[in-house]
Amino acid sequence: MLSKAGFIDRGGKGNHRNFKHPMGVRITISGNPGADAKKYQERSVEMAICEVNNESK
Repeated sequence: MLSKAGFIDRGGKGNHRNFKHPMGVRITISGNPGADAKKYQERSVEMAICEVNNESK
């Protein structure tokens, strides 16, 4: 979802991945790639995507 919204994976340390959008919005996701996300992580991703969509209007 983050990639489709224009976020770039900036890598991370351990099992954390840092994503940044060209508009300056940042989000860090923990957990191994391919693992199920926790509910709070899903909400954070949705909020970050909404923030980008609202700023671009």
